Amino acid sequence: MNIALIAHDAKKELMIQFCIAYCGVLSRHNIYATGTTGKVVAEATGLEITRFLSGTQGGDQQVASSIACNEIDLLLLFRDPLTAKMHEPNEATLLRLCDVHNIPVATNIATAEALIHSLARGDLDWREIVNPKN
Repeated sequence: MNIALIAHDAKKELMIQFCIAYCGVLSRHNIYATGTTGKVVAEATGLEITRFLSGTQGGDQQVASSIACNEIDLLLLFRDPLTAKMHEPNEATLLRLCDVHNIPVATNIATAEALIHSLARGDLDWREIVNPKN
């Protein structure tokens, strides 16, 4: 699966800890991330991560484009709900695209852990559910 990672500044350390904890699962998939998130996660975990631009420089839009082109299967978007951000409309676009394209998305650690455990069990192949080969 292709997994995209995005973390607001206040949530980058949480994303790092999450990726360290689930490095074994994540290492079996293709990981994409916005610039700074990808950099800090790769440095902390050794995971191979394809990096887009930083979120504020267009990385969020690059992830959105990848979702629209069916190139992302799962989005982990650790956002800081207590701090207003100038690029908040980009988040709304990301979430809308995930809904349109049936992409599982987690915006907090609780949901991310539920998705990663499901992924580890092999329960998360939603494309097979939506488009069975029979």
